Amino acid sequence: MSRIAVVTGGTRGIGKAISLALKETGVTVVANYGGDEAKAAAFTEATGIPSYKWDVGDHQACLDNIAKIEGEVGGVDIVVNNAGITRDGVLARMSFDDWNEVMRINLGGCFNMAKATFGSMRERGFGRIVNIGSINGQAGQYGQVNYAAAKSGIHGFTKALAQEGAKFGITVNAIAPGYIDTDMVAAVPPAVLEKIVAKIPVGRLGQAEEIARGVAFLVSEDAGFVTGSTLSLNGGQHMY
Repeated sequence: MSRIAVVTGGTRGIGKAISLALKETGVTVVANYGGDEAKAAAFTEATGIPSYKWDVGDHQACLDNIAKIEGEVGGVDIVVNNAGITRDGVLARMSFDDWNEVMRINLGGCFNMAKATFGSMRERGFGRIVNIGSINGQAGQYGQVNYAAAKSGIHGFTKALAQEGAKFGITVNAIAPGYIDTDMVAAVPPAVLEKIVAKIPVGRLGQAEEIARGVAFLVSEDAGFVTGSTLSLNGGQHMY
């Protein structure tokens, strides 16, 4: 019987690439999404991967929908916390809602999904949790105190939860992508994007599929000795 994975934000961008990569390895994938129902329906029709709509920042919604998935699909062995939003702006112009919403979804979503799945993983003696952080959570970024704080929090959350899960066969790791060629990055003004690429030693943006391959490794049986780690996939833009 194949492992069952839930990928949050799994119908678009990096999440879509992760969902497809895991499916290709034989994992049964369920994709979560929070917004566009038409795009999610098109994703499901094209891939055969079921999509469930809920807000990962809503604690009860995570509990309820994981229970629903476990009833309809089976016990969740793998969670990829990929869902995230941006509400950029310098601190002087950032509202509390801009701060709170990014923290609620980007960091709170990791907590909510772990709470919904960790207990059953522990009972089965196997689990894989991969949290998608960011280069901007490692190095900081002007105009992103909310996003950088949330993503940095993900890296600390990963290390702490890894210590709790290790004796139960649950690994918890993070991936910190650099600038990836997705719709979110495509929205950056060309002149700004050119300056960003100039700072990437390999001389290009990353591809969503490159992040997905990292996830596929971390959730595999072969990665059982890897936990509490952050895999930085950024083309050499930030090294430490």
